[in-house]
Amino acid sequence: MSARIAPLPDAARTPRHEDVALRLESAEFGMWIFLATEILFFGGLLFAYAVARGQWPAGFAIAGRHTDVLIGTLNTALLLCSSCAVAVAVAAEEHGAHRWVPRLLWITAALGVAFLALKGVEYLHDWRDGMVPGARFALASVPGAQLFWLLYFVTTALHAVHLTIGIVVIAAFAWGARRPVGWAHAPRLQVAALYWHFVDAVWIFLYPLLYLVGRAPT
Repeated sequence: MSARIAPLPDAARTPRHEDVALRLESAEFGMWIFLATEILFFGGLLFAYAVARGQWPAGFAIAGRHTDVLIGTLNTALLLCSSCAVAVAVAAEEHGAHRWVPRLLWITAALGVAFLALKGVEYLHDWRDGMVPGARFALASVPGAQLFWLLYFVTTALHAVHLTIGIVVIAAFAWGARRPVGWAHAPRLQVAALYWHFVDAVWIFLYPLLYLVGRAPT
């Protein structure tokens, strides 16, 4: 005689609101731990920048005036718009406007790609103008200028790597949001947006340190 197992009621099979909230909190907590390690990493570079600038303020000011402030400003605007787009995408997901989510995420990823394209153009200009540290550095006679540009390339290149990872993640969510796959929606989408905001926040710190130094009116 075999015992029959009664099927679970729908309420037992459907995730409760409390379960979703718990998963969101756990995912956000894990992301914050990861971002804390990234903050320490970039914080070390910013500390090195502060020490070096205190040692050679005039050299940093002269070197900073050779950065392309126009491209730097355009890239800042692109990232601010991308943060706005991903925030609206998360809000649309939360309020049931699912058809807007993939569109907004694709816009976010496209703005990130535009940032990298402009950054590539800027790197070419820097190379052409002799701003790459080395034997042919154009400001070799200015104390501290070569260190400024070394920190410039290290910090912006690391930011570009993090942004590239963010673009891939956001594009994956944009692709998944148009399909019935659970991983591409909340709470994971909110965690992905948190990472994107972090990458943008890093650039907000880098922009004045690299592009506005030496350009203050006297």
